[in-house]
Amino acid sequence: MSIATELIALLERYAAKLPPPRVRALHLPPPPAEGAKNGEFCALELEDGAVGLSYVLLGDTLAHLAASGDIAGAASLDVARHYLGADPARRALGFAAVNALTASLFARAGYQPDNSADSIGLLDPRPGDHVGMIGLFRPLVGRIAGAGAQLTVAELKAELAGEQAGYRVTLEAEDLAPCNKVLSTSTVLLNDTLDRMIAACRSARYFALVGPGAGCLPDPLFARGVTLLGGTRVTDLPGLRAALPTGQSWSHCAAKFAIRREDYPGFEALLARAR
Repeated sequence: MSIATELIALLERYAAKLPPPRVRALHLPPPPAEGAKNGEFCALELEDGAVGLSYVLLGDTLAHLAASGDIAGAASLDVARHYLGADPARRALGFAAVNALTASLFARAGYQPDNSADSIGLLDPRPGDHVGMIGLFRPLVGRIAGAGAQLTVAELKAELAGEQAGYRVTLEAEDLAPCNKVLSTSTVLLNDTLDRMIAACRSARYFALVGPGAGCLPDPLFARGVTLLGGTRVTDLPGLRAALPTGQSWSHCAAKFAIRREDYPGFEALLARAR
């Protein structure tokens, strides 16, 4: 089964045990200014206060969501099922609902992933490591290269390809084959490339999937070889409601978390504990 199919199947089991909260609101950023990063994610809020984030700058996703109308009161599982489809905007909305329902389940099970201030997913780059990066995280390049590790970045943007100061950018996923540690953007969950990228990273003993959108149930990801899921938890919902639609930074309204595969209790345990 695809990752989307597996995630929806798990959430359907959650909904069969406990009625999931309905959608309270969809919070959209304004179109981002040139070079800005604050308009990359939408936030889907459920009636129990759970929030799911999703990347909205693939193609015309943000414009389509802005024109889609109010979804307040919608059944959250129905919205999550949009993630099964092919339309990019509806998939992004569905994925936000998947992440929100995951946050809801975690809260009802009394599970809170560990906080993490490590922006590179506990990668711990060292001399002798060959680090693969899926999607160019520019602020992290210096930290990885400065640690003495070799760095290869897989990108979709042809204009970024080539040798850079301290690292190389490639358009070929197969160039990640020698990497023993990999850091991936969570956008691979929206463009259906995670399975292909994991297959390309066949030497990796560590595969961290990170980003604000990395908020789904990790079970299907861990089963495929992901070793850490690093996402973002909203800690100040009123602050997020105020900041996100204006394009202001909302980093003060959230905290990063990390779920390591070996520490995760698993969906079955969470479902059994959920009340």
